[in-house]
Parts: sequence; structure tokens; C-alpha cells
Amino acid sequence: MKIALAQLNYTVNYFDLNVQKIIDAIDSAKNRGAELVIFSELAICGYAPQDLLTRPDFIERCGMAMDKVAEACNGVAAIVGGPSYNNNPTGKPLFNSAFFLKDGKVQSTHNKALLPTYDIFDEYRYFEPSRSFQVAELNGKRLAITVCEDVWDDQPPSSGMGRGKLYSMSPMQELTKQQPDIIINVAASPFACGNLSRRLSVFQGNVKRYGMPLITVNQVGANNDLVFDGRSLAINANGSVALKMKDFEEDIQIVDTDDLEANQTEQQIEAEDSIALIHDGLVLGIRDYFAKLGFTKTTLGLSGGIDSAVTLVLAQRALGSDNIRVLLLPSQYSSDHSIDDAKSLAENLNVQYDIVSIANTFDTLRAGMADIFRDQPENLTEENIQARIRGVMLMALSNKFGHLLLNTSNKSESAVGYGTLYGDMCGALSVLGDVYKTQVFELAHYINREGEIIPLNTIAKPPSAELRPNQKDSDSLPEYDVLDQILFQYIEEHKSQDEIIAMGFSAELVIRTLRMVNISEYKRYQTAPILRVSSKAFGSGRRMPLVAKY
Repeated sequence: MKIALAQLNYTVNYFDLNVQKIIDAIDSAKNRGAELVIFSELAICGYAPQDLLTRPDFIERCGMAMDKVAEACNGVAAIVGGPSYNNNPTGKPLFNSAFFLKDGKVQSTHNKALLPTYDIFDEYRYFEPSRSFQVAELNGKRLAITVCEDVWDDQPPSSGMGRGKLYSMSPMQELTKQQPDIIINVAASPFACGNLSRRLSVFQGNVKRYGMPLITVNQVGANNDLVFDGRSLAINANGSVALKMKDFEEDIQIVDTDDLEANQTEQQIEAEDSIALIHDGLVLGIRDYFAKLGFTKTTLGLSGGIDSAVTLVLAQRALGSDNIRVLLLPSQYSSDHSIDDAKSLAENLNVQYDIVSIANTFDTLRAGMADIFRDQPENLTEENIQARIRGVMLMALSNKFGHLLLNTSNKSESAVGYGTLYGDMCGALSVLGDVYKTQVFELAHYINREGEIIPLNTIAKPPSAELRPNQKDSDSLPEYDVLDQILFQYIEEHKSQDEIIAMGFSAELVIRTLRMVNISEYKRYQTAPILRVSSKAFGSGRRMPLVAKY
């Protein structure tokens, strides 16, 4: 049987677009001889719809959209993700379902049993877990239809608490009692560095455990802070990869189940280049954030530093030079080479820029507060005033011309609170908020791999906020190559203070660093949405109390 994998980019709540994409893919696959077309989890409405799922009118529109897709399924079948009603008098009102469509109507629904509530997922808020399982039959093949997490039952808890398996039941164990021929998995699995190898391990484990090939179709595109990488897979009965689809792009491919069962096709999977993937994921995240919100133009503050430089390049590749206007906002503490570096980058990218000095505004504000601040030495207050002046000017440009402001703070700064609320932390989208400073340098080198785009001086000079004379980040923070290792162990690996110290880091440095992370939670709570490219990003995937005794 020929099966088409349709890896598409959906927009949440845009039913006309989603339905048309799905029907076009069905028609295209049918013309190429496909007997079945598979789409991703909640494809009909886009993932993740969040509290739209609590609105009856939204669920009704999902049902009407699914009926339209079903009508297109004549001479070809489809599996499409969407919400369905739980008709039982108890439990949550909805299931997260995969609809099996054929002969112009819905033939069956296959409901998700394992509902993740870790990291960015909160599915039990909306859905009832399935407790019944059935295979679907098509052209002599018995299909074990599963929804995303349903084949991840063997994984340990993500928090590293030393427990066994996360789930106490296995949907596939139930489905194998009905002797299926192939595992079908519809998914909406967000991108994070290293997740392809993890997915492969999970899927190949299922193939080995149940002795049948597996096809999984993943969503592609970005919605809110989540970036979906696609990379849908078909895996032979012996566990080798028969097909890996494109990274971060829409794609439609066809596989033959006879080939999968006979292990007749195999594709070599190259080792992941994490920086290249982060680059591509962030470009896609920016592009979709703007397109799906209906905005086309952006701005940012270009300082001559590496964070704003990398952010500008990513934005230019996502939106185009004509849709960007940046501000250079020097103060009396800004170095000439920083201004020159910023100008050179803007000119390299053919991006419009304006230079607006904040020195006079800063002097005016200092003079206005002079009586109140009498006899007080200048300190962080005056540094923050400068950052907030820049924020006001950038937001003024944003308001006047409709350019969404991009935030340029990196994950290292956000982690330890090295930023100014309503100043350099403002913006509609945080591009680098899940990228450590050391990774920002790697991104800069990657961008320059075929020639100088970001001025070399921007990469080589010591990082500085330039808010006081001769300031360097290292005056306030540990060196980034050490800081980032400690932060990674604490944030991504969930290591305790004592465990990190036992790894050989200075006890004083670890204690100081973790304290800065913990007391900065209130700042991160007020930041822009952060494009997620790691296994643990700040935002919805890391929920910590603002008020606690750390």
C-alpha cells in the first residue's frame, strides 16, 4: 500500500487555510498513486490551540472543517488530527483524536491515551485519556493509529527524578492484541536540539518491540513560541530509517508498505549540526510569528554587540531587508567602534538604520531627578535609565510605523537577570532567549562561514552593555564559557547546587549563579515570548514560583 506523509505548516484557528492545505495535499497524493495520506496531530485546527479548546464554537468549527476534509476522501483515505467530543457523562469533554477518513466520511476516531503534562505540554487540562483501542483496516492492511505521546510510553520522567517509566500503560501493547501490520503516529513534536536522535530511539524501540514498521508525521512551522521541525519518518521493519523528511519545511513524500516490510529502502541520517538547526529554527520562528500575526516589518536596537547583530541577521533572513528598520542609540559611553560595527552590519544587510543619540535625553532625566537623588552616587539606576530610554525610543518607532520590536537578550542574560525591565528586555518576540551566550558566538561564526557578514570586531571584542565607562559583562558575571555550563546543568539537566559543585565548579561561583537565577524569576515572567530551541526554555515550559524562599 502506498502511503503519503503530508508534513504541513498549519495556523491555529485558521480553518479555511488549514482545510485547503489538507485537501490540496490529499489531491496531490492521490494523483501520485497514494492510497492513504497521513497528517499531523490536531492538524485541522493547528497545534497548540490552548484555551480555544474550551470554546464550544471552536470545537464546532473543528468538526465542520473535518467534514469538509472527509468529503475530499474519495478514492483515497486520510488520517487527520483534531479534537473530538467525549460522549461519556464523566471525564473531560474532549479527546485528542486521529480521524480515519474514507469514502467521503469519518470511518473511525482513534483517541490519544497518554496526555503529557510536562515541559510545554498541558494536555490533561483539555482532554480525557482514551481507555479503548482499535485498529483501522485499509486495503488489506491493519493500521495501529496512535497520537504522538502514545508511542512514548517507555520514556523516563523528563525531570530526571530517578524514577522508572513515565506512564503505567502502553497503547501499543493494547493495539498489538488486534494484530496490526504497521504503526501510524500523528505528532506535533516541537523542535529542540538533539531531539531527532531521541525520537529515533523511541520509534526504533517501538519497531523492535512490536515487530512492525512505523510511520510518523510531525507538524512543521512555528506557532507562538514553539517551533516545529517536521522531520517526519518512515522506519523499516528492521528498525532502519527508510525516509526522513525535510527540516523546517513543508514536504510530501510517499512510501510503500511492501518496501518497509521487506526493508528495501534505507536513508542514512547525518549527525545533527545543532548550530545550523538553531539558525534555521529561529529563522522559521521569526517568519511564522510575523506572518501568522499579520505583521511584515520589524525593528530592533542595533548596538554593535553580538546579540543584536545575530538577531538582525536572523530577522533579515526571515523577513527580508526591506522590512527592517533599526535604531542605533549611542550614549556618551558608547565606543566609536561599536557604532561603526553596527553601521557596517546594517550596510552589509542593506537594512535601513537611523542614529539617535540618547545622551541629551539621559542628561535631561538625570537633571530632573537630581533633587531626589541628591548626595546619592551614580549606580545601576543610571545604567537602567539609559536602557529604558532606548526601550522608549524603539517602542516609539514600533508604534509610529507598525514595526514589531524584536528583543535581543540571550538565555545567559535572562537566566541571571542581567537585563533591564522595560528597557533592553522589552519587545514582541525574544529571538535569542533560549540561546546561551556561547551559542550566540557559534551562531555568529556560522553566519560568517562563507564570508564576513557580522563584522569580526563584533565577534572578537569582550561583551559589554556600554552603560558606564569601560564596562564589560565580566565585571558583573562569570566568564560565559563557565557560566553557561553551570546554567545548563541547573536548567536543562535539573542538577542541584551540590551536584553541580561536585562536578568541579567553584562552590562560591555555583551558589552565586543559582541565586541570580532564582531571584530573577519575576523579570523573566514579564519578558516577551521566547522561541524555544532547547529541551528547557524559559516560559511555559519552566514554571517556577515568583515568590518563594530560595
